[in-house]
Amino acid sequence: MTASDRRNSRPNTIDRTSFEPAYSQLANILKAQIAAGAFRPGDQLPSEGQLCRTYGVSPMTVRRSINLLADQDVVATAQGRGTFVKRLQLGTAAFDLGELQNLFSDERTTSVRLLDARIVAAHERAANKLAVSVGDNVIYIRRLITTDERPAFYHREYLIYDPRRPIVESEMEITSLSGLFSGSGSAIVKRADLAINATLMNEEEANLLQTQLPAAAFLLEHIFYDFEDRPLSWGWFIANSERLRFTTTVGIQD
Repeated sequence: MTASDRRNSRPNTIDRTSFEPAYSQLANILKAQIAAGAFRPGDQLPSEGQLCRTYGVSPMTVRRSINLLADQDVVATAQGRGTFVKRLQLGTAAFDLGELQNLFSDERTTSVRLLDARIVAAHERAANKLAVSVGDNVIYIRRLITTDERPAFYHREYLIYDPRRPIVESEMEITSLSGLFSGSGSAIVKRADLAINATLMNEEEANLLQTQLPAAAFLLEHIFYDFEDRPLSWGWFIANSERLRFTTTVGIQD
């Protein structure tokens, strides 16, 4: 099949009765053609004038369509040369936490066991993360999270200690993954910094997660902030590497 045949194998019309703007329809038509192989990576798209004549739209509509595709990393425009289909760039891959969400999708099979909760003096690393002084009182919490009666995560966390604000369950659930993924987490959290690293479990972690050493693991570190951008808590989840798998797709999809 030639490039011309591929271009003609899909509907190429703007629906004037649709509530979808014409520029969005045109962007979707061009993206569908790219996904079907009518335009390959590196190919030049038709000129603005050609697109206007083909689809019966204004130059402004064409420009908005091209800008939309550029924002979606589908095409790139070279000044004075035209618009080209972008080549696949693995560096643009983005991984979500859907795998984690699946682990906690059913609250009936997920449980959190509190192993430890006490006030301790902040060591240097905790003090730096929470923007407090070394030796200041902070709350130290350890949890074991299970799904389907199997250990899934070992969680350690340091929280800001404020004697004017009692430690209630709603506050301690700041880092409950179930709450965060369902959108029912604490209302005092504005934002979070998350980082995922590969690590090796220590003996305590391996015992709690019922695995043999040496054992590879994922470490999900978090810092939560309030609405004044002050740290609320810092901690990390340890999970057996076999429990998590991160996948994504790059490139144009049909």
